[in-house]
Amino acid sequence: MGVYEAVRLTEKVYWVGAIDWSIRDFHGYSTGRGSTYNAYLIMAEKPTLVDTVKKPFLDEMMSRIASVTDPENIEIVVSNHSEMDHTGALPETLRTIKPNKVYASTMGGKALKAHFHWKDDPVDTVSSGDELDLGDMTLKFIETRMLHWPDSMVSYLEEEKVLFSQDGFGMHLAGTRRFDDEIDKGVLEFEARKYYANILMPFSPLVKGLLANLKKMDLEIDLLCPDHGPVWRSRIDWILELWGKWAQQTPCRRASVIYDTMWGSTGAMARAVTQGLVDAGLTVRMMPLRQTHISDIAAELLISSAIVVGSPTINGRIFPSVAECMNYIGGLKPANMVGGAFGSYGWSGEAVKELNGLLEGMKVELADEGFRTMYVPDEDALAASRDLGRSVGKLAMDKCREND
Repeated sequence: MGVYEAVRLTEKVYWVGAIDWSIRDFHGYSTGRGSTYNAYLIMAEKPTLVDTVKKPFLDEMMSRIASVTDPENIEIVVSNHSEMDHTGALPETLRTIKPNKVYASTMGGKALKAHFHWKDDPVDTVSSGDELDLGDMTLKFIETRMLHWPDSMVSYLEEEKVLFSQDGFGMHLAGTRRFDDEIDKGVLEFEARKYYANILMPFSPLVKGLLANLKKMDLEIDLLCPDHGPVWRSRIDWILELWGKWAQQTPCRRASVIYDTMWGSTGAMARAVTQGLVDAGLTVRMMPLRQTHISDIAAELLISSAIVVGSPTINGRIFPSVAECMNYIGGLKPANMVGGAFGSYGWSGEAVKELNGLLEGMKVELADEGFRTMYVPDEDALAASRDLGRSVGKLAMDKCREND
Protein backbone atom coordinates (compact mmCIF):
# COMPACT_ATOMS: atom_id res chain seq x y z
CA MET A 1 0.00 0.00 0.00
CA GLY A 2 1.25 3.49 -0.80
CA VAL A 3 1.67 6.46 1.50
CA TYR A 4 -1.77 7.96 0.79
CA GLU A 5 -5.18 6.46 1.45
CA ALA A 6 -8.62 7.20 0.09
CA VAL A 7 -11.33 8.70 2.28
CA ARG A 8 -14.64 6.87 2.22
CA LEU A 9 -17.55 9.24 1.63
CA THR A 10 -20.41 6.75 1.16
CA GLU A 11 -20.72 2.99 0.81
CA LYS A 12 -19.58 3.27 -2.80
CA VAL A 13 -17.85 6.64 -3.19
CA TYR A 14 -14.31 7.59 -2.15
CA TRP A 15 -12.28 10.79 -2.20
CA VAL A 16 -9.00 10.07 -4.00
CA GLY A 17 -7.73 13.60 -4.56
CA ALA A 18 -4.62 15.49 -3.51
CA ILE A 19 -3.75 18.23 -1.04
CA ASP A 20 -1.61 21.16 -2.17
CA TRP A 21 -0.31 22.72 1.03
CA SER A 22 2.14 25.11 -0.61
CA ILE A 23 0.26 26.88 -3.42
CA ARG A 24 -0.11 30.59 -2.70
CA ASP A 25 -1.05 31.92 -6.13
CA PHE A 26 -3.72 30.47 -8.39
CA HIS A 27 -3.45 32.46 -11.64
CA GLY A 28 -3.47 35.75 -9.74
CA TYR A 29 -5.75 34.66 -6.89
CA SER A 30 -3.97 34.52 -3.52
CA THR A 31 -4.47 31.14 -1.85
CA GLY A 32 -3.17 31.68 1.65
CA ARG A 33 -4.63 28.41 2.92
CA GLY A 34 -3.50 26.25 -0.01
CA SER A 35 -5.91 24.09 -1.97
CA THR A 36 -7.07 20.60 -2.82
CA TYR A 37 -7.63 18.92 -6.16
CA ASN A 38 -10.52 16.57 -5.59
CA ALA A 39 -11.04 13.38 -7.54
CA TYR A 40 -13.67 10.77 -6.73
CA LEU A 41 -13.78 7.00 -7.16
CA ILE A 42 -17.15 5.27 -7.57
CA MET A 43 -16.90 1.58 -6.76
CA ALA A 44 -19.78 0.52 -8.97
CA GLU A 45 -19.90 -2.69 -11.00
CA LYS A 46 -18.03 -0.57 -13.53
CA PRO A 47 -15.56 1.30 -11.30
CA THR A 48 -15.52 4.97 -12.31
CA LEU A 49 -13.11 7.84 -11.67
CA VAL A 50 -14.65 11.33 -11.65
CA ASP A 51 -12.01 13.98 -12.49
CA THR A 52 -8.29 13.76 -11.85
CA VAL A 53 -5.74 16.13 -10.29
CA LYS A 54 -3.06 18.65 -11.17
CA LYS A 55 -0.17 16.93 -12.93
CA PRO A 56 2.43 17.04 -10.09
CA PHE A 57 -0.04 15.22 -7.81
CA LEU A 58 -0.60 12.16 -10.01
CA ASP A 59 1.23 9.78 -7.65
CA GLU A 60 -0.80 10.94 -4.66
CA MET A 61 -4.07 10.28 -6.50
CA MET A 62 -2.93 6.89 -7.77
CA SER A 63 -1.81 5.90 -4.26
CA ARG A 64 -5.24 6.76 -2.86
CA ILE A 65 -6.96 4.79 -5.63
CA ALA A 66 -4.70 1.80 -4.97
CA SER A 67 -5.77 1.80 -1.32
CA VAL A 68 -9.27 0.85 -2.54
CA THR A 69 -8.71 -1.11 -5.75
CA ASP A 70 -6.13 -1.87 -8.41
CA PRO A 71 -6.21 1.26 -10.64
CA GLU A 72 -6.43 -0.99 -13.69
CA ASN A 73 -9.88 -2.09 -12.48
CA ILE A 74 -11.27 1.35 -13.34
CA GLU A 75 -13.42 1.02 -16.45
CA ILE A 76 -14.70 4.59 -16.86
CA VAL A 77 -13.23 8.08 -16.43
CA VAL A 78 -15.46 11.16 -16.34
CA SER A 79 -14.02 14.65 -16.85
CA ASN A 80 -16.48 17.26 -15.56
CA HIS A 81 -14.10 20.16 -16.20
CA SER A 82 -11.07 20.36 -18.47
CA GLU A 83 -9.05 23.02 -16.63
CA MET A 84 -5.54 21.74 -16.01
CA ASP A 85 -5.79 21.56 -12.22
CA HIS A 86 -8.33 18.77 -12.83
CA THR A 87 -6.94 17.23 -16.02
CA GLY A 88 -3.19 17.78 -15.84
CA ALA A 89 -2.80 14.18 -14.66
CA LEU A 90 -5.39 12.82 -17.10
CA PRO A 91 -3.09 11.62 -19.94
CA GLU A 92 -0.86 9.63 -17.59
CA THR A 93 -3.92 8.35 -15.72
CA LEU A 94 -5.35 7.00 -18.96
CA ARG A 95 -2.04 5.37 -19.89
CA THR A 96 -1.88 3.71 -16.48
CA ILE A 97 -5.42 2.43 -15.97
CA LYS A 98 -6.46 1.98 -19.62
CA PRO A 99 -10.21 2.58 -19.07
CA ASN A 100 -12.80 1.32 -21.51
CA LYS A 101 -14.43 4.75 -21.82
CA VAL A 102 -13.69 8.42 -21.15
CA TYR A 103 -16.59 10.88 -20.99
CA ALA A 104 -16.76 14.68 -21.12
CA SER A 105 -19.16 17.30 -22.39
CA THR A 106 -19.02 18.21 -26.07
CA MET A 107 -16.99 21.33 -25.29
CA GLY A 108 -14.95 19.34 -22.79
CA GLY A 109 -13.96 16.84 -25.45
CA LYS A 110 -12.77 19.67 -27.69
CA ALA A 111 -10.84 21.29 -24.86
CA LEU A 112 -9.10 18.05 -23.86
CA LYS A 113 -8.08 17.35 -27.44
CA ALA A 114 -6.67 20.87 -27.73
CA HIS A 115 -4.87 20.62 -24.38
CA PHE A 116 -3.16 17.31 -25.07
CA HIS A 117 -2.98 17.26 -28.89
CA TRP A 118 -4.50 13.79 -29.09
CA LYS A 119 -4.49 12.43 -32.62
CA ASP A 120 -6.86 9.62 -31.72
CA ASP A 121 -9.61 11.23 -29.66
CA PRO A 122 -10.36 8.90 -26.71
CA VAL A 123 -13.32 10.94 -25.41
CA ASP A 124 -17.00 10.15 -25.82
CA THR A 125 -19.19 13.21 -25.34
CA VAL A 126 -22.37 13.58 -23.31
CA SER A 127 -25.03 16.29 -22.95
CA SER A 128 -27.49 17.44 -20.33
CA GLY A 129 -29.97 14.69 -19.54
CA ASP A 130 -27.72 11.87 -20.71
CA GLU A 131 -27.30 8.92 -18.36
CA LEU A 132 -24.40 6.54 -17.97
CA ASP A 133 -24.98 2.95 -16.82
CA LEU A 134 -22.35 1.92 -14.28
CA GLY A 135 -23.88 -1.54 -13.88
CA ASP A 136 -25.54 -1.22 -10.50
CA MET A 137 -25.72 2.59 -10.49
CA THR A 138 -26.51 5.46 -12.83
CA LEU A 139 -24.59 8.69 -13.42
CA LYS A 140 -26.60 11.59 -14.83
CA PHE A 141 -25.04 14.61 -16.55
CA ILE A 142 -26.03 18.28 -16.40
CA GLU A 143 -24.09 20.78 -18.52
CA THR A 144 -23.24 24.04 -16.74
CA ARG A 145 -21.62 25.99 -19.55
CA MET A 146 -19.53 28.99 -18.47
CA LEU A 147 -19.62 27.94 -14.83
CA HIS A 148 -16.94 28.71 -15.20
CA TRP A 149 -15.59 27.31 -18.51
CA PRO A 150 -17.54 26.43 -21.69
CA ASP A 151 -16.96 22.72 -21.01
CA SER A 152 -18.24 22.66 -17.42
CA MET A 153 -20.75 20.03 -16.34
CA VAL A 154 -21.81 18.27 -13.15
CA SER A 155 -22.60 14.60 -12.57
CA TYR A 156 -25.24 13.12 -10.29
CA LEU A 157 -24.96 9.63 -8.84
CA GLU A 158 -28.60 8.81 -8.30
CA GLU A 159 -28.37 5.79 -6.00
CA GLU A 160 -25.93 7.44 -3.58
CA LYS A 161 -27.51 10.90 -3.88
CA VAL A 162 -24.13 12.48 -4.66
CA LEU A 163 -23.64 15.53 -6.88
CA PHE A 164 -20.13 15.92 -8.29
CA SER A 165 -20.15 19.67 -8.91
CA GLN A 166 -16.68 20.32 -10.41
CA ASP A 167 -15.73 23.94 -9.52
CA GLY A 168 -19.23 24.71 -8.28
CA PHE A 169 -19.51 25.30 -4.50
CA GLY A 170 -15.78 24.87 -4.01
CA MET A 171 -13.01 26.87 -2.38
CA HIS A 172 -9.23 26.91 -2.13
CA LEU A 173 -8.59 25.34 1.26
CA ALA A 174 -5.98 22.69 2.05
CA GLY A 175 -6.58 20.41 5.00
CA THR A 176 -6.85 16.88 6.30
CA ARG A 177 -10.54 17.29 7.15
CA ARG A 178 -12.68 16.22 4.22
CA PHE A 179 -16.14 17.33 5.37
CA ASP A 180 -17.64 20.77 5.88
CA ASP A 181 -18.82 20.06 9.42
CA GLU A 182 -15.24 19.39 10.49
CA ILE A 183 -14.14 22.94 9.57
CA ASP A 184 -14.85 26.31 11.23
CA LYS A 185 -17.90 27.91 9.61
CA GLY A 186 -16.24 31.34 9.46
CA VAL A 187 -13.32 29.90 7.48
CA LEU A 188 -15.76 28.20 5.11
CA GLU A 189 -17.74 31.40 4.55
CA PHE A 190 -14.67 33.50 3.82
CA GLU A 191 -12.96 31.02 1.51
CA ALA A 192 -16.22 30.19 -0.32
CA ARG A 193 -16.95 33.91 -0.78
CA LYS A 194 -13.43 34.63 -2.00
CA TYR A 195 -13.69 31.74 -4.45
CA TYR A 196 -17.08 32.87 -5.76
CA ALA A 197 -15.96 36.50 -6.07
CA ASN A 198 -12.79 35.76 -8.03
CA ILE A 199 -14.06 32.94 -10.22
CA LEU A 200 -17.85 32.97 -10.49
CA MET A 201 -18.89 36.61 -10.00
CA PRO A 202 -18.78 37.43 -13.76
CA PHE A 203 -21.18 34.55 -14.36
CA SER A 204 -23.71 35.39 -11.64
CA PRO A 205 -26.68 35.45 -14.06
CA LEU A 206 -25.78 31.89 -15.07
CA VAL A 207 -25.39 30.87 -11.42
CA LYS A 208 -28.96 32.00 -10.81
CA GLY A 209 -30.05 29.82 -13.70
CA LEU A 210 -28.12 26.82 -12.38
CA LEU A 211 -29.63 27.13 -8.91
CA ALA A 212 -33.11 27.45 -10.39
CA ASN A 213 -32.48 24.40 -12.56
CA LEU A 214 -31.29 22.33 -9.59
CA LYS A 215 -34.37 23.35 -7.63
CA LYS A 216 -36.62 22.44 -10.55
CA MET A 217 -34.95 19.04 -10.91
CA ASP A 218 -35.57 18.43 -7.19
CA LEU A 219 -32.44 16.31 -6.82
CA GLU A 220 -31.95 14.62 -3.49
CA ILE A 221 -28.41 15.58 -2.51
CA ASP A 222 -26.83 13.91 0.51
CA LEU A 223 -23.29 14.86 -0.56
CA LEU A 224 -22.14 17.82 -2.64
CA CYS A 225 -18.66 17.07 -3.96
CA PRO A 226 -16.74 19.99 -5.53
CA ASP A 227 -13.31 19.79 -7.13
CA HIS A 228 -11.70 22.09 -4.53
CA GLY A 229 -12.13 22.23 -0.78
CA PRO A 230 -14.30 20.14 1.55
CA VAL A 231 -17.18 17.83 0.69
CA TRP A 232 -20.52 19.26 1.81
CA ARG A 233 -22.69 16.95 3.91
CA SER A 234 -24.14 19.05 6.76
CA ARG A 235 -24.35 22.56 5.31
CA ILE A 236 -25.55 21.89 1.77
CA ASP A 237 -28.57 24.20 2.08
CA TRP A 238 -26.33 26.88 3.59
CA ILE A 239 -23.81 26.93 0.74
CA LEU A 240 -26.61 26.86 -1.86
CA GLU A 241 -28.25 29.83 -0.11
CA LEU A 242 -24.94 31.72 -0.01
CA TRP A 243 -24.41 31.19 -3.73
CA GLY A 244 -27.94 32.39 -4.38
CA LYS A 245 -27.33 35.51 -2.30
CA TRP A 246 -24.00 36.26 -3.97
CA ALA A 247 -25.48 35.73 -7.42
CA GLN A 248 -28.16 38.33 -6.70
CA GLN A 249 -25.59 40.93 -5.51
CA THR A 250 -28.40 42.65 -3.67
CA PRO A 251 -27.65 46.18 -2.37
CA CYS A 252 -26.36 46.10 1.21
CA ARG A 253 -25.11 48.61 3.77
CA ARG A 254 -21.42 48.06 3.17
CA ALA A 255 -18.71 49.99 1.30
CA SER A 256 -15.18 49.40 0.08
CA VAL A 257 -12.55 52.15 -0.13
CA ILE A 258 -9.70 51.15 -2.44
CA TYR A 259 -6.66 53.36 -2.87
CA ASP A 260 -2.92 53.81 -3.20
CA THR A 261 -0.89 56.81 -2.18
CA MET A 262 2.56 58.20 -3.04
CA TRP A 263 3.31 60.57 -0.17
CA GLY A 264 0.29 60.02 2.05
CA SER A 265 -2.02 62.69 0.63
CA THR A 266 -4.44 60.34 -1.13
CA GLY A 267 -4.26 58.12 1.95
CA ALA A 268 -5.40 61.01 4.15
CA MET A 269 -8.27 61.64 1.76
CA ALA A 270 -9.19 57.95 1.91
CA ARG A 271 -9.59 58.15 5.68
CA ALA A 272 -11.84 61.20 5.32
CA VAL A 273 -13.92 59.48 2.62
CA THR A 274 -14.27 56.49 4.93
CA GLN A 275 -15.58 58.71 7.72
CA GLY A 276 -18.16 60.18 5.35
CA LEU A 277 -19.38 56.69 4.42
CA VAL A 278 -19.65 55.82 8.11
CA ASP A 279 -21.60 59.05 8.67
CA ALA A 280 -24.11 57.82 6.10
CA GLY A 281 -24.62 54.58 8.00
CA LEU A 282 -22.43 52.12 6.09
CA THR A 283 -19.97 49.54 7.36
CA VAL A 284 -16.68 50.31 5.60
CA ARG A 285 -13.51 48.44 4.79
CA MET A 286 -10.45 50.48 3.80
CA MET A 287 -8.13 48.54 1.48
CA PRO A 288 -4.75 50.14 0.76
CA LEU A 289 -3.43 48.41 -2.33
CA ARG A 290 0.12 47.99 -1.09
CA GLN A 291 -1.16 45.91 1.80
CA THR A 292 -4.20 44.21 0.22
CA HIS A 293 -4.25 41.55 -2.49
CA ILE A 294 -6.64 42.24 -5.35
CA SER A 295 -8.35 38.87 -4.85
CA ASP A 296 -9.20 39.89 -1.27
CA ILE A 297 -10.60 43.16 -2.62
CA ALA A 298 -12.83 41.14 -4.96
CA ALA A 299 -14.11 39.11 -2.00
CA GLU A 300 -15.02 42.33 -0.19
CA LEU A 301 -16.72 43.86 -3.23
CA LEU A 302 -19.01 40.85 -3.44
CA ILE A 303 -20.64 41.96 -0.18
CA SER A 304 -20.42 45.72 -0.81
CA SER A 305 -22.81 48.13 -2.46
CA ALA A 306 -20.42 51.06 -2.71
CA ILE A 307 -16.92 51.35 -4.15
CA VAL A 308 -14.86 54.50 -3.73
CA VAL A 309 -11.46 54.53 -5.42
CA GLY A 310 -8.55 56.87 -4.77
CA SER A 311 -5.41 57.45 -6.79
CA PRO A 312 -2.62 59.99 -7.17
CA THR A 313 -1.91 61.19 -10.68
CA ILE A 314 1.37 60.01 -12.18
CA ASN A 315 2.44 60.82 -15.73
CA GLY A 316 -1.07 62.01 -16.45
CA ARG A 317 -2.59 58.65 -15.48
CA ILE A 318 -3.86 56.76 -12.47
CA PHE A 319 -1.29 55.06 -10.24
CA PRO A 320 -0.10 51.64 -11.60
CA SER A 321 -1.40 49.58 -8.68
CA VAL A 322 -4.81 51.25 -8.97
CA ALA A 323 -4.84 50.58 -12.72
CA GLU A 324 -4.07 46.91 -12.12
CA CYS A 325 -6.83 46.64 -9.54
CA MET A 326 -9.42 48.36 -11.72
CA ASN A 327 -8.52 46.13 -14.65
CA TYR A 328 -8.96 43.04 -12.48
CA ILE A 329 -12.20 43.93 -10.74
CA GLY A 330 -13.66 45.34 -13.94
CA GLY A 331 -13.40 41.88 -15.47
CA LEU A 332 -15.29 40.41 -12.52
CA LYS A 333 -18.30 42.64 -13.30
CA PRO A 334 -19.60 43.47 -9.83
CA ALA A 335 -23.25 44.51 -10.07
CA ASN A 336 -25.63 46.97 -8.42
CA MET A 337 -22.80 49.24 -7.23
CA VAL A 338 -22.62 52.97 -6.54
CA GLY A 339 -19.38 54.83 -6.15
CA GLY A 340 -17.01 57.72 -6.59
CA ALA A 341 -13.37 58.68 -7.11
CA PHE A 342 -10.84 60.93 -5.39
CA GLY A 343 -7.14 61.71 -5.36
CA SER A 344 -4.29 64.13 -4.86
CA TYR A 345 -2.17 65.44 -7.72
CA GLY A 346 0.85 67.64 -8.36
CA TRP A 347 0.32 69.57 -11.57
CA SER A 348 -2.13 67.84 -13.94
CA GLY A 349 -4.65 65.74 -12.00
CA GLU A 350 -6.20 63.42 -14.59
CA ALA A 351 -6.59 60.42 -12.25
CA VAL A 352 -10.08 61.21 -10.92
CA LYS A 353 -11.51 61.72 -14.41
CA GLU A 354 -9.94 58.47 -15.59
CA LEU A 355 -11.27 56.61 -12.56
CA ASN A 356 -14.76 57.96 -13.19
CA GLY A 357 -14.59 56.58 -16.71
CA LEU A 358 -13.50 53.17 -15.48
CA LEU A 359 -16.24 53.08 -12.85
CA GLU A 360 -18.85 54.06 -15.41
CA GLY A 361 -17.50 51.31 -17.66
CA MET A 362 -18.25 48.92 -14.79
CA LYS A 363 -21.80 50.32 -14.67
CA VAL A 364 -21.18 51.85 -11.26
CA GLU A 365 -23.60 54.69 -10.55
CA LEU A 366 -21.52 57.73 -9.58
CA ALA A 367 -22.73 59.88 -6.70
CA ASP A 368 -21.04 62.96 -8.18
CA GLU A 369 -18.00 63.95 -10.24
CA GLY A 370 -15.59 62.99 -7.48
CA PHE A 371 -13.01 65.15 -5.75
CA ARG A 372 -9.34 65.98 -6.31
CA THR A 373 -6.95 68.27 -4.50
CA MET A 374 -3.48 69.59 -5.25
CA TYR A 375 -0.62 68.20 -3.13
CA VAL A 376 -1.29 67.82 0.61
CA PRO A 377 -5.01 68.13 1.48
CA ASP A 378 -5.86 70.94 3.89
CA GLU A 379 -8.86 70.98 6.21
CA ASP A 380 -11.19 72.12 3.43
CA ALA A 381 -9.99 69.32 1.13
CA LEU A 382 -10.45 66.72 3.86
CA ALA A 383 -13.94 68.06 4.53
CA ALA A 384 -14.73 67.80 0.82
CA SER A 385 -13.41 64.22 0.83
CA ARG A 386 -15.68 63.43 3.75
CA ASP A 387 -18.57 64.98 1.83
CA LEU A 388 -17.79 62.69 -1.10
CA GLY A 389 -18.07 59.72 1.25
CA ARG A 390 -21.38 61.02 2.55
CA SER A 391 -22.74 61.48 -0.98
CA VAL A 392 -21.77 57.95 -2.02
CA GLY A 393 -23.06 56.60 1.28
CA LYS A 394 -26.42 58.33 0.93
CA LEU A 395 -26.88 56.97 -2.57
CA ALA A 396 -25.98 53.47 -1.34
CA MET A 397 -28.39 53.72 1.58
CA ASP A 398 -31.18 54.91 -0.72
CA LYS A 399 -30.60 51.85 -2.94
CA CYS A 400 -30.71 49.58 0.10
CA ARG A 401 -33.99 51.08 1.30
CA GLU A 402 -35.51 50.57 -2.16
CA ASN A 403 -34.60 46.91 -1.86
CA ASP A 404 -35.85 46.44 1.71
